[in-house]
Amino acid sequence: MLSDKMAAALNDHLNAELYSSYLYLAMAAFFESEDLSGFASWMEVQAREELDHVQRVYRYISERDARVLLQPIAGPPNDWASPQAAFEETLRHEQRMTQRIHALVDLAQQELDHGTHNFLQWFVAEQVEEEATIKKALQSVRLVEGAPGGLFLVDQTLGARVYAKEAPGQS
Repeated sequence: MLSDKMAAALNDHLNAELYSSYLYLAMAAFFESEDLSGFASWMEVQAREELDHVQRVYRYISERDARVLLQPIAGPPNDWASPQAAFEETLRHEQRMTQRIHALVDLAQQELDHGTHNFLQWFVAEQVEEEATIKKALQSVRLVEGAPGGLFLVDQTLGARVYAKEAPGQS
């Protein structure tokens, strides 16, 4: 069973993961409006992966006999100055998510909640991967800033990203 404090923190994190999905959908819509369908597709995949994270947290809270309490989701921005600005915001956002996860790990350690500590290790590893993936995409965008032909090639490359749903029962 989760402590009230841990359940509240995990519910807050569930809300943050929902916001992440919402943010990436807003970015996808922005890129669609800029006729950058590869960028949009990349962000749509990112949004779907964030929803997988939501489901993972949701299941864990329920499995630990606590109640999932959904909260309002803040509205994301809808416009960015450039593809580079959007990816820079993506990186900053994921770095904040990493900090949130680290705070959850710290709380689990303080509460001697070994089950939650173990559960959160997947997210720790996931954030390392998330930040590396976004840094790589951002570097590609930075390299072609101001070069429309290069932007076209990056758009094609980003559009090749495919959503891979996590296996059922993983947690």
